[in-house]
Amino acid sequence: MKLIRFGYPEKEKPGIELKSGKRIDVSAFGEDFTPHFFATDGVRRLGEWLKSNESACPEVSASERLGPPLNNPSKLICIGLNYSDHAAESNMDLPKEPIIFFKSTTAIVGPNDDVVIPRNSTKTDWEVELAVVIGKKASYIEEKEAMDYVAGYALHNDYSERAFQLERSGQWVKGKSCDTFAPLGPWLATPDEISDVNNLRLWLKVNGKTMQDGNSKNLIFNIPFLIAYISEFMTLLPGDIISTGTPAGVGLGQKPAPIYLRAGDVVELGIDGLGQSRQVMVDWKK
Repeated sequence: MKLIRFGYPEKEKPGIELKSGKRIDVSAFGEDFTPHFFATDGVRRLGEWLKSNESACPEVSASERLGPPLNNPSKLICIGLNYSDHAAESNMDLPKEPIIFFKSTTAIVGPNDDVVIPRNSTKTDWEVELAVVIGKKASYIEEKEAMDYVAGYALHNDYSERAFQLERSGQWVKGKSCDTFAPLGPWLATPDEISDVNNLRLWLKVNGKTMQDGNSKNLIFNIPFLIAYISEFMTLLPGDIISTGTPAGVGLGQKPAPIYLRAGDVVELGIDGLGQSRQVMVDWKK
């Protein structure tokens, strides 16, 4: 299934995008796509419910705003420098273990919402990433079992303010957590929708020019390893998001000089099987 949420911010309703591309409202199922939904085998239960109720579900207009495809995750965990080409363009050594940092969950917005360039920002940057959503509680799990804990996958743009991230005490979370800095979606694809998560093309364009074009097969630390590794240090809860890193082509790494985003710039991105998203940059206003 492809889980979507649609409607006004903070008032989104749950829906499904069918294989035909038609979107339907599944509010009558009675649950939003919350951590509780995933913890109680919600994907299977919704699938069973749809067998008898799909035909009665209202169609969702293509003009409806899409929100983040899940509601109120407890954590958004990111992996830094997880593509060798991105580490090289950042002038950083390949990590011996995964680099883990957090983005504030208040950064999460819909896939096509505007991105607000923070007050005093000079170096807002883009990063297309494959996000993994956890389906059940995970603590000290084995790598060979890790994929059993996956609820699905989503497209994520890990926006970063590089001056905040790298030049102000080197605390990455400060440059990652600004409001609107985590557009997610358009949908959450359950694992059966993705034939090979280790071979997905990721791409991103700025103002129509391709800046990133990579493939998940080039991850330094793959998804099962990441899930097992993170579970050594913290309990992963249903609905938690792990964003797995970005390939080369970010603004910081452009030659002969970095390129950063300004108001009016348009960023478009996509991943095989996970759809596309589009964000317009706007200036912060009080």
